[in-house]
Amino acid sequence: MTDSAELAKYRSDARAWCEANLERKSATFGVRDERDSALASLDADRALRRKVYSAGYIGISIPVEYGGQGLTAEHEQIWAQESASFAVPQPGGVATNVSVSIVVPTILAHGTEEQKREWVPKLLSSDELWVQLLSEPGAGSDLAGVLTKAEKDGESWVITGSKVWSSGALCADYGILLARTDWDAAKHSGLTWFKVPLKDPKVTVRAIKEINGSEEFCEEFFDELVLPDTARIGGLNDGWTVANSLLAFERGAGGHGLPARKTGRRPLAPDLVALARQHGTLQDGGVRQLIAKAQTDDFVYDKMIERMGIAMSKRLMNPLAASYIKLARGVLEPQRVNIAMEIAGHRGIAWKSDDDEARAASTNFLNGRIWAIAGGSNQIQRNIISERLLGLPREPGYDTGKPFRQVLEDAKNWGTKGAPKA
Repeated sequence: MTDSAELAKYRSDARAWCEANLERKSATFGVRDERDSALASLDADRALRRKVYSAGYIGISIPVEYGGQGLTAEHEQIWAQESASFAVPQPGGVATNVSVSIVVPTILAHGTEEQKREWVPKLLSSDELWVQLLSEPGAGSDLAGVLTKAEKDGESWVITGSKVWSSGALCADYGILLARTDWDAAKHSGLTWFKVPLKDPKVTVRAIKEINGSEEFCEEFFDELVLPDTARIGGLNDGWTVANSLLAFERGAGGHGLPARKTGRRPLAPDLVALARQHGTLQDGGVRQLIAKAQTDDFVYDKMIERMGIAMSKRLMNPLAASYIKLARGVLEPQRVNIAMEIAGHRGIAWKSDDDEARAASTNFLNGRIWAIAGGSNQIQRNIISERLLGLPREPGYDTGKPFRQVLEDAKNWGTKGAPKA
């Protein structure tokens, strides 16, 4: 589709700004291993975010009264396209990206007017970094099973419990936390969201060493952390409604959180071509077939993001359709990293210190299952698509409608008295 004159000017200005102010991506851009840490790059990431925000390229479609530019989804898409080849922190796990891609649209959807005016500008400018505090040791894909509790104490709330697999928490100032506020309500009905300070003495944040050597994942412990009621996000015991919005935004609903991808004409899988050229296999027929497959998958996925992102941002498509994007990424990324390792061969296992292409292939292979699990596994996406988009029958659940307190009691007897009855 051809840009209007106004959009063409915006595209030209964005392209010129990127060329003048940003570096081109290297083969290892976004790859973290034992030589990197989120904390080590935090100041640089934050400074870069502020630079991009000051130029007007963060919060492009966010209303002006909340610190954004008040432009359209098309402007957002143009920026994503023009910046895709440059070293701008991309939507993903670290705090600088979660703040804008996931937390901001969630607050805009469910926060009070005061919360939106106070919190959103700080998130867009990276003055504050927030992360998601979702999973727990006993609640992963079954997120509604969280046990972290928030108890009312006068006009305040007292938070006790723990979270895990929180990307970027060691770098963050705050977290958006899902807690249990009513144990006698049904499993999905007694949950509420809160803004929690991660630098508070009542909060302990610990890094988790990952298979690739990095420490982006964290676990958090809350020891009777006291919060004002103004820290509550959304309605009391209406946390599952907010959770559905947040998870949809994480998966790309509204165009938020989608990875920036180059659309239109683009060079042939440049990372794989560089890898094959480095290792002298670019003319090998089998290698060329692998590169062609990756290029085809990349093109289809990019077009999927482009079309669905704009459609959801214009509310022309159910936000839950973001599960198609999330599932596609969870299926295609493992395939693509396997292709890179096939091309790398033994150099993907042991490489020379200056072989950045082989190092990237190896690290990406170790990270290759992230999007098949994070933000809801492939199996969860298939359930959402089948049940909530296609209208197929829901899977039976023994805990449907039961008070959560009873669900926990039933679980204690699992295996000794048989499975609880539905």
